[in-house]
Amino acid sequence: MSAAEDKAPERIKPLPRQRFGFLRRTYAMLVKELIQLRRDRLTFAMIIVIPVMQLCLFGYAINTTPRHLPTAVLLQEDSDLGRSILKALENTAYFQFVHQVQSVAEFDALLLSGKVLFGVEIPRGFERAVRRGDKPALLVAADATDPVAAGSALSALGAIVQSALEHDRVAGDPGNPPFEIRAHARYNPAASSRLNIVPGLVGTILTMTMLIFTALSVPREIARGTMENLLAMPITPVEVMLGKILPYVGVGFIQASLIIGIGVFLFGVPLRGSLPLLALLSTLFITTNLAIGYTFSTLVQNQLQAMQASMMFFLPSILLSGFMFPFAGMPRWAQYIGECLPLTHYLRIVRAIMLKGSTLENLRYDTLALAALMLVAMTIAVTRFRRTLD
Repeated sequence: MSAAEDKAPERIKPLPRQRFGFLRRTYAMLVKELIQLRRDRLTFAMIIVIPVMQLCLFGYAINTTPRHLPTAVLLQEDSDLGRSILKALENTAYFQFVHQVQSVAEFDALLLSGKVLFGVEIPRGFERAVRRGDKPALLVAADATDPVAAGSALSALGAIVQSALEHDRVAGDPGNPPFEIRAHARYNPAASSRLNIVPGLVGTILTMTMLIFTALSVPREIARGTMENLLAMPITPVEVMLGKILPYVGVGFIQASLIIGIGVFLFGVPLRGSLPLLALLSTLFITTNLAIGYTFSTLVQNQLQAMQASMMFFLPSILLSGFMFPFAGMPRWAQYIGECLPLTHYLRIVRAIMLKGSTLENLRYDTLALAALMLVAMTIAVTRFRRTLD
């Protein structure tokens, strides 16, 4: 073996440019990602929009102590004391009289439909009974399907008796008031929060899953490279949309059945209304969300943007629909936004059917609203996809 071979090979010293190769490559990747982020306008907008949206919604729209709650009054006699009581109720700022009914049936129908959250009934001969010392009862019925919305108003009823008598000639003893207020918390007398939350979870879970399923449909075709094959097929935009939506209607129906079944058998949530009606309107709600998700899929360019658009729609849905916070406690502008969300109407439907036993006649407004939102979403989706075909 030669002497040259006995010598260990000398380590090659790295060039100065190689010492900084790691930093240079990392910096190049950083610049590349920043350029891509700048080009992806939807992602950049989400960085700004989501924090601002959360701040505005939580700061202005969310109110856990709702005021001016819609109230119906059944005034069976027109007396000075009756007007004093109604004025005292309004002065609490919890009650706002929006309907004056003429019968008990109309009184109950308004509560079943959800048009009012409270009903006040002043019986015939009320003032005469007070002056005779018979201590009559004033009925205040509350829709307690949302315990948070009803709880604060019901707790304010105790001070109304003396307040109603301040400007009246009837003497009131704080220890022995001349009349009493009987508050009936209907549909959820124990004020159990799970009777409110579990039905709401049906709509919330369906909204999240249905949106994501169909929002990814068109971007997935583009990512897999099968969009060209789809465009070459002799198929109309309506047929494409229905073909992509219908399988997930069954998936959503299975999800809804599982959640409702668990709520009834595990959590003890009652099902007082018609199960076929609940199934029919749940299918309408599922189809509406699938149509909205498909609309998003025609507006975005990739799957990341589809996920971002879905979450951007889902966030106001859970905040402004009445699921997490009382709908009646939000300002008017926030309620207008909430009325444009399918989850708002479905929450009223599922709670009314399960807890109140409401019928389709009671739920006519919310049913028509869901159908209208579905038709609008489908029209936009078909129009956008037709442009893609062209």
